[in-house]
Amino acid sequence: MRVLLIGANGYLGRFVADRLLADPAVQLTALGRGDDADVRFDLATGSPGALTRFLDAVHPGVIVNCAGATRGGARELTRHNTVAVATVCEALRRSGCGARLVQVGCSSEYGPSQPGSSTAEDAVPRPGGPYGVSKLAATELVLGSGLDAVVLRVFSPAGPGTPAGSPLGRLAEAMRRAMQSGDGELKLGGLGAQRDFVDVRDVARAVHAASLSAAQGVINIGSGRAVRLRDAAAVLARVAGYGGALHELDGPPGPLRGAIGHPRMDGEHAGPVAYPYPDGCGSWQQADVRCARDRLGWRPRINLEESLADIWMEAACRI
Repeated sequence: MRVLLIGANGYLGRFVADRLLADPAVQLTALGRGDDADVRFDLATGSPGALTRFLDAVHPGVIVNCAGATRGGARELTRHNTVAVATVCEALRRSGCGARLVQVGCSSEYGPSQPGSSTAEDAVPRPGGPYGVSKLAATELVLGSGLDAVVLRVFSPAGPGTPAGSPLGRLAEAMRRAMQSGDGELKLGGLGAQRDFVDVRDVARAVHAASLSAAQGVINIGSGRAVRLRDAAAVLARVAGYGGALHELDGPPGPLRGAIGHPRMDGEHAGPVAYPYPDGCGSWQQADVRCARDRLGWRPRINLEESLADIWMEAACRI
């Protein structure tokens, strides 16, 4: 099976590439903007016609799209998350390769949900920010394309390679600095949010399974369990061996042993906002993952403690 992987050098893409390369039945070709891609092509500026000619020449059986932008203004997010996917869909429609498309979406497409609830694939998406809007638009393009396609809505990925700007990446970096400087206490905010963390290696397994399946539509990829950031902080402190007092700035008064959180993003204090969380998902997100189990035969295998241990191992190397 020849697989064309778009975005192989990104956070998710690197692990998807490793997973696909471990399958002896897969011939992998990486397409991207960087010099280390097998084929250089910018989906945000390249023409569908040029991509069509490439697809007809290579004739992949599956296209996996892990590319996209998580930061930037609305224009940049739209270019890299929506226009890029429109280019892929149009090129596939014109091509005679008949490839299956696996699009990696995200839970920000759903937006906030009721605390205690599990979000299923039939929930009405209400993204709370431009990132979620740009990814939802891409999903709608895929679903309306008439192609053999599936969208994996990935909840909060964690594990090795976690970006420093993500909530768990910020947790680990703040703790590393505290330990490096010998600080006996750490004060951070934003610990109240609850997210469904799923290890990036489990995400890669889900992409592999989706590539081999006939499933179409939207499928959630998560752990099925929301975890409060202050609880994740407690686990991280235990893994790191941090013995200082940890204070939650926006939580209950007094020191909290083993609690550490991600700070507010720039500009969040400028005025009241509807969803005071960088991902636009409010205070709670939890995936209903029954569809992934039933349609892909997929279940998460790696627990959050192992993911956090790997995040800390990378952070500790910078001490």
